[in-house]
Amino acid sequence: MTVLLTDLVVADPPESWREAGFAVDDDGTCRVGAVRIRLVGRERGTGIVAWELAGVPSETAELDGIATTAATAGPAEPATHPNGVTHLDHVVLLSPDLARTVAALEAVGLDVRRERDGVLGGAAVRQVFFRLGEVILEVVGSPDAANEGASSLWGLTHTVADIDAAAALLGERTGRVKDAVQPGRRITTLRHRDLAMSVRTALISPHIRRQG
Repeated sequence: MTVLLTDLVVADPPESWREAGFAVDDDGTCRVGAVRIRLVGRERGTGIVAWELAGVPSETAELDGIATTAATAGPAEPATHPNGVTHLDHVVLLSPDLARTVAALEAVGLDVRRERDGVLGGAAVRQVFFRLGEVILEVVGSPDAANEGASSLWGLTHTVADIDAAAALLGERTGRVKDAVQPGRRITTLRHRDLAMSVRTALISPHIRRQG
């Protein structure tokens, strides 16, 4: 069975996401494409504190230290957002022990799609990519480290229909629009602290469809 991301639990107040141009339902749910982002406030801490996955064993309570629930609801009905976001492009997961994290994800049915090596802050890093339905899961860690401690869901990148219009709407609350790593795409990073958001958030232009 395919593993899908259905829900993220984020310890932010709904007002902060509305300020960033997201539509948020009265119950605090922000529906981004097929994913429900449940904004539960600071009482739960900060950042992405849990997720729900369809297709994992029903008894699943955690994945490499990340609070995990087997989803019972289907995909969300997408909302229309003032900032032009259409869906969640990818979720970044930080791992202190990359081999351990990859093994934990493979154990619940995920397959590695590709890997990429790079440098961050002068240190070697490896990115390992998985698919959770329409969402990419990007696992980042040192290729050689095997440290203790839990993995964490670190950041979100949303696809936006018109990145220049989104940047104009947000003004000084987002950085400059620049070329993304993915060829032909452009990206901007929200100044999330200015928006009282605890999740590192970026907006990216749509995928370029190859011809032929």
